[in-house]
Amino acid sequence: MANSLLMPKATAVWLVDNTALSFEQIAQFCGLHPLEVKAIADGESAQGIKGMDPIMTGQLTRDEIARSEKDPNHRLKLSDPKVRVPESKRKGPRYTPLSKRQDRPNAILWLVRNHPELKDAQISRLVGTTKSTIEQIRERKHWNSVNLQPMDPVTLGLTSQIDLDLEVNRASRGREPAQPVGDTLLPAALTERLVPAPEKPKDEDAELDANAVFAKLSALKSKDKDEDEDQE
Repeated sequence: MANSLLMPKATAVWLVDNTALSFEQIAQFCGLHPLEVKAIADGESAQGIKGMDPIMTGQLTRDEIARSEKDPNHRLKLSDPKVRVPESKRKGPRYTPLSKRQDRPNAILWLVRNHPELKDAQISRLVGTTKSTIEQIRERKHWNSVNLQPMDPVTLGLTSQIDLDLEVNRASRGREPAQPVGDTLLPAALTERLVPAPEKPKDEDAELDANAVFAKLSALKSKDKDEDEDQE
């Protein structure tokens, strides 16, 4: 059995509201950061959390709180609690209910096809199977390979989406991102370069052409006038 504090944040809320302990003392006792305790005191954190009296649960004594209030360097000591929290057991293979064990091969096939980056140990953790079973399904040597259909283990209820994403992220860490296959959209920066420059409005071209025509006409008129003068 482990002697640990029950509901640390709720206890911190109560200590902030009912004692003169420093933020550091409360943080040390509740396993929080002093800034988090300060945020609780400022009303920026733990809003809506009802404080829990550690004296009522037998995890602190009034004498211990009074001693700590007088000496800021004194560390609060946890009393022998009335309620003991059992130690967390080592996490072993995931237990799969009997009613869902028949779906495991389909889930394994789905994971092998859709997430080839996953290792056998990761698949085993997700759906609670053995490496030999995974290898048989991967190599199509399973006794029921002909009838297997890939099915999402999350949909089957064999694992959670959070656990699946976590294992996929672990397996993908350090790998180069997969190159896109087939036709893909070009980046915006590249498409902007490929766009041709806008053509000048036709009105400007027409105005330029008209000026040129008038200039030519003026030159021809002056030339005809000079020839008439020469003939006279």
